[in-house]
Amino acid sequence: MLRVPRIESESSFVTVAEVARLLRVSNMTVYRLVQGGQLPAVRIGRSYRIREADVDRYLADQYTQAG
Repeated sequence: MLRVPRIESESSFVTVAEVARLLRVSNMTVYRLVQGGQLPAVRIGRSYRIREADVDRYLADQYTQAG
C-alpha cells in the first residue's frame, strides 16, 4: 500500500495561472518566485501547484506598512 504523507490537513492547491491572476502579475513572475524559492510549489508533471496557505504566507511576508 502506497502512503502519501500529508503536507497539511485539507491543503488546497492552485495553479500558477490562478496565483498570477490573484496577484495581478504575469505567469512568468510566479514562475520566477517559485524558481527563486520565495514561493514553495509542488511539481506535477510539467506544471506546478501551489498551496493557498503558501500564497497567503508570501503576501503576509511582503506586506509593508506605508508611512
